[in-house]
Amino acid sequence: MIGRREFITLLGGAAVSWPVAARAQQAERMRRIAVLSSLAADDPQSQRRMTAFVQGLQQFGWTDGRNVTIETRWGAGDSERLRRYAAELVAFAPDVILAVTVSSMVPLQQATHTVPIVFVQVTDAVGAGFVESLSRPGGNATGFSLISEYGFSAKWLELLKEIAPRMTRAGVLRDPSNPSGIGLLAAIQGAAPALDVEVSPLGVRDVGEIERVIAAFAQRPNGALILVPTALTVINRQLIINLAARHRLPAIYPYRYFVEAGGLMSYGANEIDQYRLAAGYVDRILKGEKPADIPVAQPTKFELVINLKTAKALGLEVPPSLLARADEVIE
Repeated sequence: MIGRREFITLLGGAAVSWPVAARAQQAERMRRIAVLSSLAADDPQSQRRMTAFVQGLQQFGWTDGRNVTIETRWGAGDSERLRRYAAELVAFAPDVILAVTVSSMVPLQQATHTVPIVFVQVTDAVGAGFVESLSRPGGNATGFSLISEYGFSAKWLELLKEIAPRMTRAGVLRDPSNPSGIGLLAAIQGAAPALDVEVSPLGVRDVGEIERVIAAFAQRPNGALILVPTALTVINRQLIINLAARHRLPAIYPYRYFVEAGGLMSYGANEIDQYRLAAGYVDRILKGEKPADIPVAQPTKFELVINLKTAKALGLEVPPSLLARADEVIE
């Protein structure tokens, strides 16, 4: 049996511990994460990306509304809107910003040199001036490269020639305002003579140009398309896939979801993985690490996906050797 004195002592201890626990909970500061995406909010791929990022954060103990606040802006391929949103998010005073693609990184780098930034799907972070080197970024940004090197894009041309051996012309569909497209185009042009292919850059700056440029390119025979990933081409992917089908142009894309939507073939890194991994970089920064000291990560595995139904519609017979190398075949 507990005596009166012991009871008072126990009660007094509880009275002291309760406020301490309450103060500890109140002292846990709500952290702020900003996200600037070059895509539209209603794009299904945008939602898949954000789901992967949020789930990744939860694995590290960060939950939106509990110990972090996530503020997101969607540029929908509009460069002026991205500049405005970049300024808004910096004014939000976040602990870290997730930048989706080069289109988001450019205005963010102009808006701040101090707020930590983790980027995803950036082609050449060094060449674009986002980091000093891949191993030691040196500034306020780090993240994940879309490719391991520019020479990677030559593989797109090689795969196209393999699935469409009669191809003699390749149109490289890209947004000329995006700096990453220059190096990718140069690598494709460098590989073209050995494959006996004439390469034509197809610059598009808006939706209207996409239709006009592809229609003009398709007027001559034995052509094929290579799509360089930019906000404009990704947002208008269904239009591009439909135009390639209408003009009977074999085409290769950087992401598997193009093939799921009816495109012929894709070759590239798993972009959804980058968002899960980016959550880990955000966690490290929230726990005190500096972007300057976190190396930029490069993909080590690339996926080849082929749509057999589209190949058949284009009158192409996929070589067995190519099918054997495919990571996924859609029928």
